[in-house]
Amino acid sequence: MEKAFHYWQIDAFSAQGFDGNPAGVLLLEAWPTDAEMLRIAQKLALPACAFAVKDESGAADWELSWYSAAGEITLCGHATLAAGHVLLTREGKGEVTFRTRQSGLLDVKREGDGYTIALPAIATEPKPHPQAASLLGALPTETHRSALRYNIFLFESEAAIRALAPDFVGLAKLGNDQFICTAPGDRKDIVSRVFAPGGGANEDSVTGSAHAALAPFWAAKLGRTHFSAHQASERGGDLVLRLDGSRVWLGGQCISVSEGDIVS
Repeated sequence: MEKAFHYWQIDAFSAQGFDGNPAGVLLLEAWPTDAEMLRIAQKLALPACAFAVKDESGAADWELSWYSAAGEITLCGHATLAAGHVLLTREGKGEVTFRTRQSGLLDVKREGDGYTIALPAIATEPKPHPQAASLLGALPTETHRSALRYNIFLFESEAAIRALAPDFVGLAKLGNDQFICTAPGDRKDIVSRVFAPGGGANEDSVTGSAHAALAPFWAAKLGRTHFSAHQASERGGDLVLRLDGSRVWLGGQCISVSEGDIVS
């Protein structure tokens, strides 16, 4: 039997529509099956969909999970920010807490004309990845990696980041990794591009989880814990980062693009 689900489409880390990273947000009374959530994500065909159900355990305000057309996502910052935007706009509150399946408790707070979200900081360490580095279109000066499959490649300039032309077919064969290319920015403190062809997205528009890895990486290099960031994808997006111990606060704006019903 078909069911109708109401959804919002939100552009996260953007002050205007059709920039930033789009996400679907669905507020539900009860959990659909995993197969239903996957079908909805595939029909909406957005980079990610956030599914939220009120948390009856008392541990958080809402339970939250994320899906893309390829399957469940372990951690998705931009879709969490989008869900926070929908809920805080509807409820007129200043903060909402989510309990997630795989990434613990996540907080979204209203801050000025935007929002901040706290994600677990992702530590990386110097470790070569010559196979991936050879597929990026230029060779990085440093490579740092995490066991969580986040790979950071350092380049000398923003121009070098913007000029990258990766071999997506080759990168996809290396698995469901994030390949994060970064450099000092021209107008922002840092700039990046994020490639994840093994996870179904050749290039992500604005990636919250990647910045959870970039924050401690750049904090060590810049000698400070607060800085601005730009993800130089085709859509583009701006963030403010603050490393706070084991957490990274990501700040950005959101805008509601549309809402409607989808049948699954």
